[in-house]
Amino acid sequence: MNFSKLLLFPLFLIFYKANAQHKYDVVVYGGTPAGITAAIQVAKMGQSVVLLENSKHLGGIMVEGLGGTDIDNYKTFRNSAAVGGLALEFYRRISKAYGRTAEFEEMLKTKEKKTHLWRFEPHIAEEVIKQWVAEYKIDVAYNSQLQENSRAVSKKGTAIQQIKLTNGKTYQGKMFIDATLEGDLLYRSGVSTTIGREANSLYQETKNGIRAVTDHAQFSVKVDPYKTPGDPNSGLIPTIQNEFLGEPGTGDHRIQAFCFRMCLTQQEENKIPFTKPKNYDRSLYEIYLRYEKAGGQLYIPNVRLPNGKTDLGAWHDLSHNLYGMNFEYPGGSYATRQKIYDQHKSFTQGLFYFLANDTAVSERIRNNWSKWGLAKDEFKDNEGWPRQFYIRDGRRMVSDYVITEHHLKKDHPTPVSDPVAIAFWPPDVHSVRRIVKDGFAYNEGFVFGGEDWQPLPISYRSIVPKTTECSNIFAASSPSSSHIAYGAIRIEFTFMALGQVCGTAAVLANQKQIAVQNLNYIDLKKSLIEQQQILTVE
Repeated sequence: MNFSKLLLFPLFLIFYKANAQHKYDVVVYGGTPAGITAAIQVAKMGQSVVLLENSKHLGGIMVEGLGGTDIDNYKTFRNSAAVGGLALEFYRRISKAYGRTAEFEEMLKTKEKKTHLWRFEPHIAEEVIKQWVAEYKIDVAYNSQLQENSRAVSKKGTAIQQIKLTNGKTYQGKMFIDATLEGDLLYRSGVSTTIGREANSLYQETKNGIRAVTDHAQFSVKVDPYKTPGDPNSGLIPTIQNEFLGEPGTGDHRIQAFCFRMCLTQQEENKIPFTKPKNYDRSLYEIYLRYEKAGGQLYIPNVRLPNGKTDLGAWHDLSHNLYGMNFEYPGGSYATRQKIYDQHKSFTQGLFYFLANDTAVSERIRNNWSKWGLAKDEFKDNEGWPRQFYIRDGRRMVSDYVITEHHLKKDHPTPVSDPVAIAFWPPDVHSVRRIVKDGFAYNEGFVFGGEDWQPLPISYRSIVPKTTECSNIFAASSPSSSHIAYGAIRIEFTFMALGQVCGTAAVLANQKQIAVQNLNYIDLKKSLIEQQQILTVE
């Protein structure tokens, strides 16, 4: 017996498994809300599918703190009318998990606005999603990250043949769906993408680019921005960028701020107190002291989720939004992205500790914040801290068809002949930077709402790339849209709808063996209606 061969055989198996090729009808990259519904829909239609997720968890931001779903939470409109298909099934499953099915169904029947029935705790969402995905024949591969080089995607002509991951595994597919917010698979596949704000002149818009005036979530008080108050030569305090406003309406590389959607609790038995991060730097929070001293009311947590928990976002004039500190994220390396995540985490940890403990903070704010802490039953593998932050802006595909603010206009909107989903949310982009204007701290770039918008029918053409670039990929979470239009699309139930559309279209294109651009809209529409997708709203 040749013992040397026997010793080498296990090593061969390890090498083989690491380099094994996996073949599927559809490969979904990204376990986001869009990725989940895409994979489920493919499986429901009988084709083979793999769901590749670069972390250890499915669900994206819905399992990382954003349980305060933006459904029926605004006074002037009822956007639950746009929730259908698999997105509605998800919320039905959430209601079942909380034992409130009857109340949920009655709400749907009567068309009442009951915001709390759409909300959930992160760990409940993850349990629901894992069980839901497990009901179908879906291969799920965690810790699956695309390589960061030209060999990541292999194409034959305009068709992707296979993708290669950092763990050495390769996945072959007839169709591919990029369900990430970063758009990495689109980018590596040679599909045109963009990052940042376009100039208004590019698509004849009015709300894009540098804002001449930013009213929404602007400082309610005047905050001195200089290290030595009143002295511009002393330099700027932290969180303020040394930049001029620039020419209003021109484009730039800036993207709206990221933050953590914090799930906090006041229940002592479930609370993890706020602690100093290792590199705590009190000087980072000088602006919060000056804000209070100027008469501003610092934000405080409030209950928004079941069981007394928060979904603490950052839509205030001064919060844990870090304006101007994330623009390198979408197009950055994995190492760069991790660095930006770590910076945001460390800053936010320090901020919460500061607000709860620092005696320079008003007693009212300190007493309120000190009652709260991280939840022990959330994000258990990360000490109660979300494993992802809220990526409000990533790459966006640039196709032959681009959604702009003209599609959103209440008066004379650009008509859409091939709607596949409805985005029922106003243009909503957070500020992109904090600068000095007229001698005081100034948040630049926030656009929200107004009276001139209406629900947006999303065109099928916006989720497929240019014919010359790729013939077998879909953009589920980064459709072809301008910066301002994307602000109306970037809601989780809309992503879930787009994921279901991409899954359906992928299967139909496979069945007909055609490029995604050549799919007959009538055939797709028929299938979507059968799935109870919402294509129009009154």
